Amino acid sequence: MAAPHLYCVHATPRGTARRHGQAASPRGIAIAAIVNLDVNGATVGNTADTVIPAPASQTAGDGAFDLGRATAIAATADAAPVGEYLASLLRTATGLYLPVGRDGNVVLTIEPGHPEGGYDLAVAPDGIRLAANDAAGLFLGVQTLRQLLPPSSADSPASLVPPEIAATTISDHPRFAYRGAMLDVARHFFGVDEVKRYIDDIALLKLNVLHLHLTDDQGWRLEIEGWPRLTQHGGSTQVGGAGGGFYTQDDFREIVAYATSRFITIVPEIDLPGHTNAALSSYPELTCDGHAPKLYEGIEVGFSSLCIDNAHTYEFVADVLGQVAALTPGPWIHIGGDEALSTPDADYLRFIERASGIAAATGKTVIGWHEMGRSPDLPAGTVGEYWSFTTPEGDAAEVSRRFVDRGGRLILAPADVAYLDMKYDESSALGLVWAKGPTSIEDAYGWDPAEVIPGVGDAQLLGVEAPLWTETIVTMTDIESMAFPRIAAIAELAWSPRRTRDFTEFASRLAAFGAHLAALGIAFHRAPGVPWR
Repeated sequence: MAAPHLYCVHATPRGTARRHGQAASPRGIAIAAIVNLDVNGATVGNTADTVIPAPASQTAGDGAFDLGRATAIAATADAAPVGEYLASLLRTATGLYLPVGRDGNVVLTIEPGHPEGGYDLAVAPDGIRLAANDAAGLFLGVQTLRQLLPPSSADSPASLVPPEIAATTISDHPRFAYRGAMLDVARHFFGVDEVKRYIDDIALLKLNVLHLHLTDDQGWRLEIEGWPRLTQHGGSTQVGGAGGGFYTQDDFREIVAYATSRFITIVPEIDLPGHTNAALSSYPELTCDGHAPKLYEGIEVGFSSLCIDNAHTYEFVADVLGQVAALTPGPWIHIGGDEALSTPDADYLRFIERASGIAAATGKTVIGWHEMGRSPDLPAGTVGEYWSFTTPEGDAAEVSRRFVDRGGRLILAPADVAYLDMKYDESSALGLVWAKGPTSIEDAYGWDPAEVIPGVGDAQLLGVEAPLWTETIVTMTDIESMAFPRIAAIAELAWSPRRTRDFTEFASRLAAFGAHLAALGIAFHRAPGVPWR
């Protein structure tokens, strides 16, 4: 292959923003996409050693597959939805409308024998074959295949002439079953289309969970039937006071359905008993003195609490969690439990016992932040989410291990490396620094989930999550530029086999991935130390 030249096209970023009760508006920023051309005019994709997350096994082959008008996608009935999804991606990348049917030289097949979430991808001069246990595995394999294509946007197909995909053989599977991102829509609200966009963003990296932090002191974001003031009043503001918003139950169903189409599970979080000022302001009968506090527009924590000995509290909890569980087909429901600094310790333990039981009665597996491990009476199998540091502080490691001792597992989200709202460096306009920040891309990549809590290894871990809290995050561009590229580091820790990591090698792959982000109109921080293209 001859040395590539650079060719620039311009793409209008995809996506619009929609808040409840507001019209959508386009994002009109042009982004340059970089496409490699060889001397014969064929567009050349990336090689397999540029993929993020790094595959478990990959071997370079000879030659390349020419993706042209003779290309067709073959998929059995159970693989057909992923085949249609791939066709839409290739239409974007090439401008070609590829048929999906029984015959073709790009073959998608579902067959037993692969690890859960795993796939095999073979690219040869005569065709492409992708095989997995199920449609979810095929979808994950497609995310690898799209990184092997030249960068492209919806408005500017990369291949003004048909592209080539370098021959390769990949056998791949995830390290952890739970590979998550969290988005805080309570402190600042983000509408349905913005959440959908973030779902597409994280799907690129084979993440399969989106944890939505739906309630906090600053806002209540989900309609609950029979409790209208939660959204009418409690959803009317946010940090700084402007805007606010909420999801109707139909909005939330739309988000869940869209996530399901991307094989992503929505985990809803209703944070209890603290972080509840919006609820208390909406319904003063949930307080101990019957007085409604003012709506809160700041960023402090730990000052609010449901009234633990109030019968209305548990009617409220049962109604809310019951409706949320019914809206969510996934196996988990998150009840928070963190930073309940205004709840006396004994009251906190009694509340967590009762609230977690109510949550479990919905048929879901309960998730709670690691403080809930202090309770001796959690439902069997309750999952703890660890948010302390990579060097645990206080009783964080001890209470986290208790989830495992009781038959549950842990999700790791150490704040000093996995929180995407930390500043990149001292010059960052957005973000905070309380979690030993700033947090560089090297920090996000330079830890291992099995080395954080003594006695907790891969077998005790459900997975890894990258939370994005939104005290300083207001727009979709803010979300993406704070998430990317650090979320790529967390995704690799969640997916790729445990092994010695080399940041220089990762940075080289990240540079190739950055060209795809630019072409898709995804904002990202051009972190130093990465040879961006």
